[in-house]
Amino acid sequence: MEIKKVGVLGCGLMGSGIAQVAATAGFDVTILEVEQKYLDKGFAAMEKSLTKFSEKGTLKEPVDAIRSRLKGTTNKLDLADRDIIIEAIIENVEEKKMMYASIDGIVKKDAIFASNTSSISITELLTSTKRPERFVGLHFFNPVPLMKLVEVVRTIATSAEVYDAAYEFAKKLGKVPVRTSDKTGFIVNRLLVPYMLDAVRAYEDGVGSIEDIDNAMKLGCGYPMGPFTLLDFVGLDTTYYITHVMFDEFKERRFASPPLLKRLVMAGWYGRKTGKGFYDYSEPNNPKPNKL
Repeated sequence: MEIKKVGVLGCGLMGSGIAQVAATAGFDVTILEVEQKYLDKGFAAMEKSLTKFSEKGTLKEPVDAIRSRLKGTTNKLDLADRDIIIEAIIENVEEKKMMYASIDGIVKKDAIFASNTSSISITELLTSTKRPERFVGLHFFNPVPLMKLVEVVRTIATSAEVYDAAYEFAKKLGKVPVRTSDKTGFIVNRLLVPYMLDAVRAYEDGVGSIEDIDNAMKLGCGYPMGPFTLLDFVGLDTTYYITHVMFDEFKERRFASPPLLKRLVMAGWYGRKTGKGFYDYSEPNNPKPNKL
């Protein structure tokens, strides 16, 4: 099967990034949002990003040509002719299921449904549709235009044809896809989340300061950033949510949220996006570790 027309659900950080990458790769893209103001914000972000790529000379065609393949809408009927629908809305299982159920009868029957979820069971999401064999996970990483990896997730119901088509689609986007199964956390978060949570526990236990633990992992392991810098970048609220999903699945301490992470989230300190997390971002180019 050939994918030509792409639908994206959500024009936030991830949705706009996925849409931008798809349009840059030559696909016709329609993005659905609940209100025009969210589309306006997402399209402004894509315009800024595409302009930067153009100035660096990394685009194969003018920004106008890519922009012409991007369309925003608040009408679900505009998704009817899409070959693949990629969902990138709020990380809430009920919200996602409601969205899939609402478009299942609108989008053509042979279209593929995909979710960009980082932690929710793909199998649970597909129960809201009548196309379980045409449902996969396509987990992109932030920032989507820069990060090469895409986890392609197969459930026990996904057909081999659809799984292969999704894998090839990711390659056409210029990404490096990896195949994985519908196990909570997939590959990356299954390994990454316990590492980040252990860093928080190490700090709670007095093993080292925030800055020293970050520097130790950067210089000792060659990581591009330390665990606390990464947590602030991902979002402490996002990580906290993922810990609940993973702990509920496995019931293992390594997936449980440390008390400090919970308290930071309760205080509204989510990391870079709120200006405070493990670091203070009053000076964005020179963040300083908070005294916690």
